[in-house]
Amino acid sequence: MTATKTALLNPQTSAKFLTGSIGRHVVVMTLTSSIGLMAMFLVDFADLYFLSLLGKTEITAAIGYAGMIAFSSLSVSIGVAIAGTALVAQNLGAGRQAEAKRYATSTLLVSVVIPIFTAIIILVYANEILGFLGAKGETQELGALYLRTLSFGLPLLGAGLCSSFILRAIGDAKRAMYVTLTVAIVNGVLDPIFIFGFDLSVQGAAMATVCADIVSLSIGLYALKRIHNFPAPLNIRQTLGDLRAIANIAVPASITQLATPFAIGYLTWATSVFGDEAIAGTAIVNRLVPVAFGIVFALSGSVGPIVGQNFGAQNFSRVRETLNKAVLLTVVYISAVSLVLFLVKDQIPLWFKAQGDAVTLIVLFCTYISITWIFAGMQFVAQASFNTLGKPTWSMWLNWGKATIGTIPFVIVSTKIWGFQGILIGYSIGSIVFGIIAISAIYLYVGKLEKQAGN
Repeated sequence: MTATKTALLNPQTSAKFLTGSIGRHVVVMTLTSSIGLMAMFLVDFADLYFLSLLGKTEITAAIGYAGMIAFSSLSVSIGVAIAGTALVAQNLGAGRQAEAKRYATSTLLVSVVIPIFTAIIILVYANEILGFLGAKGETQELGALYLRTLSFGLPLLGAGLCSSFILRAIGDAKRAMYVTLTVAIVNGVLDPIFIFGFDLSVQGAAMATVCADIVSLSIGLYALKRIHNFPAPLNIRQTLGDLRAIANIAVPASITQLATPFAIGYLTWATSVFGDEAIAGTAIVNRLVPVAFGIVFALSGSVGPIVGQNFGAQNFSRVRETLNKAVLLTVVYISAVSLVLFLVKDQIPLWFKAQGDAVTLIVLFCTYISITWIFAGMQFVAQASFNTLGKPTWSMWLNWGKATIGTIPFVIVSTKIWGFQGILIGYSIGSIVFGIIAISAIYLYVGKLEKQAGN
């Protein structure tokens, strides 16, 4: 038996986050996760960039509308992947490797089935959904074409994302990064070929993404099976028995994730009254944020496995230390990136051929709004920790609180004061409020767990 196989049969070796430097674990997991996650966001960013070269505001606006709907499906897939992360990490931490492999199989199957239903809804009702959001005329038609083509890749994306999350739960950050990094590489190569070479415009961008999803999933399944001997063979009876445990995490986690596209949908609807230029500006900002702040988004995927394994081992002092290091990383990273965005604020609109109000929104974000993502990052850390500490509903209420009472009233008041610029201003104020609430709540809860465990 090889050394690799021997190690994989040792539960404590597999649960690598129980020992070693927490700071190093957080940095390594976050950096590798962020590269992969930013790669997925770069897919949207690349689509928008290449399509903007066609020089039509309607196309940029169409991607803005369609992107919100696509992100809704992605949010559900992330919720299922979070369940896989929590269940695999907790069982590895407790020394139950067979159960960890079984849950990996079950969550992978769920990650395929759910997006199939989402794809069917999009295929049938794309026009109606876009019309509800405020899209009209050519913008609505282009958005529907993009969405319907993209829908064929949603099940592949869901399974690929889940395989990446499971690899992180195992502790294989490098191969988890490969899974999602592939999406950006393949998409970046195929985008100009399909958009310009085959003259397929928005449909070409969507086709490139579907092809990238196929390659990404293949790499994820190969890494799980051939490198780690994960997951367990499919057993429908066991999978049905696992559905409750998966649903207990995946349902609130998915609902939590859906709060973000809900908020984006509201912002899109609120912006639509100001015209296509404002919509285009919002679309560019929404694509810029995850690329610029990919490390912060990655904290949800990197903190979860570390907290989960140590929670399974009942080592709450390391759980608290993980929170401390994650918050420190958030503050340092957001501050640095915000400075960079400020320095290039006048160049970014030129990259996307933005005009009028779109330029105003992009410059506003880079100058004043980006730094407030420190508080959004704190909320991501708190929510990822609640998911793996057995309180996914707390995460759900926090994110929906931010998406509703932390967004709508602030935006309404801000737009009355600052017009279309108030949309970004109001949203950022709500992020500050809920970031403080979320990070305070997770520290209080971990303190309670420490006291109960007698640590």
